[in-house]
Amino acid sequence: MAIPKVVTFGEIMLRLSTPGYQRFNQARQFDISYGGGEANVAVSLAQFGVDAHYVTRLPKNEIAEACIGELRKQGVKTDSIVRGGERIGIYFLETGASQRPSKVIYDRAHSAIAEISPGMVDWKRVFEGATWFHVTGITPALSHSASEATVEAATIAKQMGLTVSCDLNYRKKLWTREQAEKVMSRVMENVDLAIANEEDAEMVFGIKAGETDVHAGKLDVAKYQSVGEQIMKRFPSVKKVAITLRESLSASDNNWSAVLWDGSRFYQSRKYAIRIVDRVGGGDSFGAGLIYGLVSGKSPQDSLEFAVAASCLKHTIPGDFNSVSLSEVESLIKEGGSGRVQR
Repeated sequence: MAIPKVVTFGEIMLRLSTPGYQRFNQARQFDISYGGGEANVAVSLAQFGVDAHYVTRLPKNEIAEACIGELRKQGVKTDSIVRGGERIGIYFLETGASQRPSKVIYDRAHSAIAEISPGMVDWKRVFEGATWFHVTGITPALSHSASEATVEAATIAKQMGLTVSCDLNYRKKLWTREQAEKVMSRVMENVDLAIANEEDAEMVFGIKAGETDVHAGKLDVAKYQSVGEQIMKRFPSVKKVAITLRESLSASDNNWSAVLWDGSRFYQSRKYAIRIVDRVGGGDSFGAGLIYGLVSGKSPQDSLEFAVAASCLKHTIPGDFNSVSLSEVESLIKEGGSGRVQR
């Protein structure tokens, strides 16, 4: 089978995280890395052997060059990145533990990609030979021009016959629910695979999964079939809906699983009890795993299991990127993840 080409589009940021579990007011230095939803997906796909191409807009300075270098080191193709603007976005992370949640502070206003506009990217050239295009609800939340650029990209991808996936990824710090519904409805008109967490569909489209309480770790899994059905009814282009299910016992311990609805069958994955090292990027690693499974010809059930296993491993790795191999994910699926030392 030919190696599939997958394109992702979005913002990558400089990540400044407090060492260990220090609070912001304790930290005297920050650990530097890079991350962002769509970039995280591209990195995961590259680790799995996919021809992963990442599109964004970055300024012409040394920090942006270091960021691009990191993506290339991870195997991601960066030749379609647009240069311009004044700054790369930044986010600060304080990692929580036990009953203390993690906290994120954004410093991304007027970033280079927030000022992107339709026509800046030659999408027909970018999509040449591509099989799949992935976006999230984060990039269109950055600005009106970024939302128009996202709609443009998804529309052209659909016209060129690519499979389009979208992770709703609602961010209340970036826009209102009303703004999200208006813009994401336009994006979803071109989407084949919709990805969401247990709350996204409600926050963006008002579609709720029965009486669930994500904060108490109580989820009525069967009700998520209805969420999938309602999304498909509203957006006829959507052929599959995947929903990650996080049962938050504390900031340190979660139960992790997912479901998939394809219009005729409801698939449910195994559940993993995870001790969290870093949960940032967990949803992105799931999306990447699902895309990999589907583009490589796995069945819906096997694709779902692969995605959940990949994301389970991501929760054990510091940083946004999921630095795991194909064989490590397959080993977890096969052996169940006892955590024994590999000698």
